[in-house]
Amino acid sequence: MLDALEIVTTVIVGLLVGVEFSVAFVINRILDALPDDSAQLGRSHGGRMLGALMPFWYIGSLVLSAIWAVAGWGEGGVGLVVAAGGLLLLSVVMSLLLLVPINNRGKTWTPENRPEDWKEQMNRWDRYHYARVAILIAAFASLVTALA
Repeated sequence: MLDALEIVTTVIVGLLVGVEFSVAFVINRILDALPDDSAQLGRSHGGRMLGALMPFWYIGSLVLSAIWAVAGWGEGGVGLVVAAGGLLLLSVVMSLLLLVPINNRGKTWTPENRPEDWKEQMNRWDRYHYARVAILIAAFASLVTALA
């Protein structure tokens, strides 16, 4: 049973990393290259769509890591699982304090109501997101290493 939990947790966190990496380095680059108001409209839509899904994914990843740490207590690699859980917790706190407030504003913007500094706010979100992706990669690497 513990083996299945380890695999499921690692796969779910790995998929989370993949989605967030793709947002940072693929999707936003594509959106930013589109003409006129398309970038802002795409980011608003993405904020609404992913903003509805990601809280469950982040919290679920954190909970699965915590269950793995408790269930595997005393087993080899549990320190890495605890470290991964700490990193996932950091990503949740960082999201709530830094990224979600910007996302909540951005997902309501249209070309008619967006603020003058919308690009600066999106650039700030991107910088925070790069840091969050690095944290998620470290958490995933810790889980993968714990499996070995």
